[in-house]
Amino acid sequence: MKLKTVQLKNFKRFDDLTINLGDNPRKIIALVGPNGCGKSSVFDAFEEKLKDYKVASQNEHASYFAKFCYSILPGKKSESYNKDESISITKEDGTNSFDKKSFYIRSAYRFTSKLKVDSIKAQPDIIDDHNRPYSSNAMDSRMQGNYERLLSKLLYEFEQGDKTGAEFKKEFLEKINDILKNILDVKISSLGNVGNGKGQLFFEKESSKNFPYENLSSGEKEVVDIIIDLVIKTPDFNDTIYCIDEPELHLNTAIQRKLLIEIEKLVPDNCQLWLATHSIGFLRALQEELKEKSSVLDFSEKDYFNGAMEIKPIVATRENWQRIFQTALEDLTGLMAPKKIIYCEGKLQNSLDEKLFNIIFGEEFHDSLFLSSGNKDFVQKYSAIALTVLNKAFSNVEIIAFVDRDDNLEEMKQGKTVIRKLVRKEFENYLFDKVLLRKYCETNGKNFNETEFDNLVKDIVNDEVKDKGGDIIKKCCNCNLSTDFKTDLAKLITKDMDIYKDLRREIFAIE
Repeated sequence: MKLKTVQLKNFKRFDDLTINLGDNPRKIIALVGPNGCGKSSVFDAFEEKLKDYKVASQNEHASYFAKFCYSILPGKKSESYNKDESISITKEDGTNSFDKKSFYIRSAYRFTSKLKVDSIKAQPDIIDDHNRPYSSNAMDSRMQGNYERLLSKLLYEFEQGDKTGAEFKKEFLEKINDILKNILDVKISSLGNVGNGKGQLFFEKESSKNFPYENLSSGEKEVVDIIIDLVIKTPDFNDTIYCIDEPELHLNTAIQRKLLIEIEKLVPDNCQLWLATHSIGFLRALQEELKEKSSVLDFSEKDYFNGAMEIKPIVATRENWQRIFQTALEDLTGLMAPKKIIYCEGKLQNSLDEKLFNIIFGEEFHDSLFLSSGNKDFVQKYSAIALTVLNKAFSNVEIIAFVDRDDNLEEMKQGKTVIRKLVRKEFENYLFDKVLLRKYCETNGKNFNETEFDNLVKDIVNDEVKDKGGDIIKKCCNCNLSTDFKTDLAKLITKDMDIYKDLRREIFAIE
């Protein structure tokens, strides 16, 4: 079973939202957007529909589902809630009939910190799903019940079945462990022993053997919970809309991606998997491995709460994916590309000047990057090319071409490329400043020879300091000029020093 349309009227925060998945809805439907955009509300609608066919342990009050128009809006009054009028769901075949197994929903509040089973007892019908959460903000604690079902199955096979203990272990534990090894580096070592007071799952990880479920990390528990749940439930929920709210909880990006790939394998192909997520790991799986099986609904694109609105799967263009990832990461550009790229002089690959500038300004301007690109002519050339290329890939990247002083080159702007220059003759005129050299000597227990410095450097702004660098360092600091020495000098430049303030003003145009 796959859904084709979902319409929500005066439901929670939606006035009139239609989700239109087209004539050939895909297996995976990803609801993507920031917190509060309405993703979980869609799952609440599915749970409300499910209550027509089976009861829940508890029900939310009607006010939880109704959209209210308060008196601050002239002429508006609160709307009453009628479930049948508020929720309309159509299947791929055009019908709207459902049953007990039509929806299987996991809330975002999945948490079972410990397992403790003292006795093996009869289990209720699996389709009734008696302990399911009653809404998207309710606790989802199916892990304990799933463990008890594993034990019941083992006992059944022992008493009445035709499987040996070894065969049962192969069917369930090996299947689960084969999936877990594709996601985590843990596996189930034992189902425990209720009779001996060890009624919980035991695991192994690297050299650690037979440690209890409660000792898993939160992320490991999250994965184990979801995988065991699907292994147990999918044979019976075989014509079902599976919904998982924020399956990425507690998981790093790489594990998120692997988990979704394994979830998709477990969900039967005639079923549909709905995910509410803003996880970059899940998005990468949807973009790459599962792209032919998935559709993405971008709830961040516009305000879908007010008025009659329709949302359809995005077209998988780079522009749309960039917007989706910006939602997932809040600011993709800030992570994928710096806000400013400053091209400076120096050899084309990993020049020392590039390294030193990044050291000096790395803390205050963490969103800026210095790159070397040859002499001043190449600096201007490559910065212009970079601006053209980067602004097609990312938005609002500022390019600055920063060159040594040249009497014939005034600060200017070529298109959107800002060209700036040093006030002092070269970078070494800042790096070999008297104040900085004195600080170096004091830091390293050396005597700074100021007399020699004044003899060698008459004008720190205009002298050819770079050519005299070796003599200056040898005679004034009793050191040899080297890459490490220059690096140590750069690390000593702090925000309160005049040379820092000068460079800051000349490069970033900030006083």
